[in-house]
Amino acid sequence: MRFLGRLARWIVIALLLIVLGLAAPVAYVELACHAPVTASPYSPILTDPNDRRPEAATYLTYPEWHIVYAYDGLADVLRSSDESEFDYGSSIWRFWESTCALTRVADAHGGADRDTRLMIYTIGASFTLEMSLKAAYEETVGWIFAASRGPVKTPQDEVAAAMAADYAAFLRQTPWYRYDFGKEVRGLWAAPVTDRWRGWERRIALGGEWKAKALYAEAIAAGVAATSEAKLTIRSIVSGMEAASLSAIPDVSVQSETPDGIVIETPRYARFTEILWQIARSGGTIREIAGNDDIMVSITLPPGEDYIGPGEVIARLPREGFPTERVLVDTKVADIARLLAVRPLGDPGLEHIYDY
Repeated sequence: MRFLGRLARWIVIALLLIVLGLAAPVAYVELACHAPVTASPYSPILTDPNDRRPEAATYLTYPEWHIVYAYDGLADVLRSSDESEFDYGSSIWRFWESTCALTRVADAHGGADRDTRLMIYTIGASFTLEMSLKAAYEETVGWIFAASRGPVKTPQDEVAAAMAADYAAFLRQTPWYRYDFGKEVRGLWAAPVTDRWRGWERRIALGGEWKAKALYAEAIAAGVAATSEAKLTIRSIVSGMEAASLSAIPDVSVQSETPDGIVIETPRYARFTEILWQIARSGGTIREIAGNDDIMVSITLPPGEDYIGPGEVIARLPREGFPTERVLVDTKVADIARLLAVRPLGDPGLEHIYDY
């Protein structure tokens, strides 16, 4: 009984330390990363409240994308190496570092409401816990089994690499909880075992992780269904192009023509960036997006190369798994076409335009 009492105390202490570890960066951002909240003086062309979004949201969508980029980096690492080679700690640190910097910038554009901050802190804590657990396992037990396997990857390793790449691509346009983790578990177990130790270790470790994510995804999906899902389209005003030319771009829906330009509706997320790139290449100018005249973009550059182009640099971050660095730039919506003229879509080049 004395042993069980000690064990219970240690479990409670461990849980408290985990909670404190997850709460610490949240508290830091809330207490040390704010600036005076300033409303934008801009008068929007789009006047319907349903067409408009808070300008601060362009900066506060980055934390979600940081998680997408982390999986991108992991997928890139797995193309030639193992999970233990990914820098989990840096990815966690950069999440909170960028969140702090962007919270200050967002405050200068109207600030974030409580629900937005709560969402960021929730996904941040979840990401921190997941990456910490993966680091603790993959850099110890996982590394031992990978070392015993040798340089030739097992079929289970190949399934893991393919899943990481597929999942990273999926996240660019679709909420994570819609991913079919069950299919990946079945694929993991269907792959033949060529190395008994590594093969079974991957089946158990990754299979357990993906099953847990599948259950969590079901719970999140149920919660979203009970409330309301985020709107997946966004409206912008474009000048310098005919309505027919805009309609010819896939996924662009012309809504109306005004003296200030043509109102279009497009998908959000990764497809939004691609569409704006196509508009800029066709000679169009984006006048306004969701009632805003400021927006954030990310540019990838080789280490040491300075960003030269429209806008102001907010932060510069390493890209885990990739040789280039990520530069977050605050720019005017009307300067997007000019920016794309000097930083076309690609790597290095324009990485993403952060919608609201």
